[in-house]
Amino acid sequence: MYAITGITGQVGSALGKQLLVAGLPVRAVVRDAAKGELWAARGADVALADISDAAALTQAFTGAEAAFVLLPPTFDPSEGFPEARRTIAALRQALAAARPSRVVVLSTIGAQATQPNLLNQLGIMERELSTLDLPVTFLRAGWFIENSLWDVSSARATGSIQSFLQPLDRAVPMVACADISALAAELLQQHWHGVRVVELEGSARISPNDIAASFSRLLGRSVQAHAVQRSAWQELFASQGMKNPTPRMQMLDGFNQGWIEFEGISRKGSVTLDTAIAGLLARVPA
Repeated sequence: MYAITGITGQVGSALGKQLLVAGLPVRAVVRDAAKGELWAARGADVALADISDAAALTQAFTGAEAAFVLLPPTFDPSEGFPEARRTIAALRQALAAARPSRVVVLSTIGAQATQPNLLNQLGIMERELSTLDLPVTFLRAGWFIENSLWDVSSARATGSIQSFLQPLDRAVPMVACADISALAAELLQQHWHGVRVVELEGSARISPNDIAASFSRLLGRSVQAHAVQRSAWQELFASQGMKNPTPRMQMLDGFNQGWIEFEGISRKGSVTLDTAIAGLLARVPA
């Protein structure tokens, strides 16, 4: 049995489907019973558990050969990341009690960075779950190409996309969710001892200009990337309702300045930029 948290999200959903297609038993860990019914219809076992409920998570993980866990994204955290710390504590308690044979944890590029930034939440998770007396793999993925979903409407309507990554010709490690889920499925079926880190990016590094060029090819019109000036970030994020935008801004600085980077030699995915962007265009009606 493979227990999958985050199965209603991009990576978890693809992972659950891949395992089921391969004929492997899946336990969908969901907090919404209605969404659980969709997975039951696909042939999965279903466990209801909030990601911060240690008791419910323990039941969800009990009897599982392997567990896939992730930290739900909190883009506007409180000072000190208390939201993430509560979830991490619940996950650790549940995994320690249920003791699946192995655990794959979705982490991020730059989780090891010591500079203050939004991704420190994943660094905290790595440190806490590393203390488990279980085989644990941290899957550190690059910037999701699927973050460009927010650019689809403007690319279609105006031929422009805004970028917080800059300069616009600077390529950074990005990866498609399909590549992440494929590697997660592979890792869940492996056997290893202790704690290890596996880092993953796409087949080539990608710049904002590359993303604009992909939109241009697929839409058959010129699309240009435009940098959102650093001086405008705080006011912009505050206007969007963020109360504590500083960690997010620090994370973007880390990508732009190069100190959010992989720690070792990363594995390479196979999904091309055009394939990933085409998938996003298909998800948003024209």
